[in-house]
Amino acid sequence: MDTLSIVIPVLNDALALTRLLECLRSLLSSEVAGATEIIVADGGSSDEGRAVARRNGCVLVQGQASRGAQLQRGFESSRGQWIWMLHADSIPEAEAVAWLVQPRAPGWGRFDVCFPGARPLLKLVATLMNWRSRRSGICTGDQGIFVHRSLLNLIGGVPTQSLMEDIELSKRLKREMAPLCPRLRLMASSRRWEHRGVVRTIVSMWWFRLRYWRGADPERLADEYYS
Repeated sequence: MDTLSIVIPVLNDALALTRLLECLRSLLSSEVAGATEIIVADGGSSDEGRAVARRNGCVLVQGQASRGAQLQRGFESSRGQWIWMLHADSIPEAEAVAWLVQPRAPGWGRFDVCFPGARPLLKLVATLMNWRSRRSGICTGDQGIFVHRSLLNLIGGVPTQSLMEDIELSKRLKREMAPLCPRLRLMASSRRWEHRGVVRTIVSMWWFRLRYWRGADPERLADEYYS
């Protein structure tokens, strides 16, 4: 069995983190739990997130509020052969956890994403996200990117940028090998889609991506995105 480090970047995500940790605890058999560590990378939360991490026996690392930098700090604190980067508001299938700890050659990849509820438009969004990443080899944080330690070391770790860190990470890993895309699901939050509107969110995301592909500074994009 391969060892696994689950890295969860958080910023005021106490409720979502509580739910995710409860889910992981229920999914990890005693054998798998012994081969797994959970690292919570906090970016300066003002809620109970750090206390939630400590109560659940997680490794807690703290520092600058930047998803890329938080993931890199989590990686630097990890010991597992495989690094699994999970958003706090995601819920994995049991089969995804079991699949990750099975012995395999070094590589990287992601899972299929889905959204809660039965809204047809959100189902279409998930289908297209999964299809696009299979075709392009570019994966998103919502899909739960996993990568072998040796490969992540080879590319210099996680890009420490505040936005598009998942896109940049995929670009660098893709130069080494194509991603694994098992047909196992990870449920992502539909919060931003519901709040901003599905069509508006799609247009906004692609506008930011286009600008990034054309060389825009990711820190400037992050300031706009989170404002």
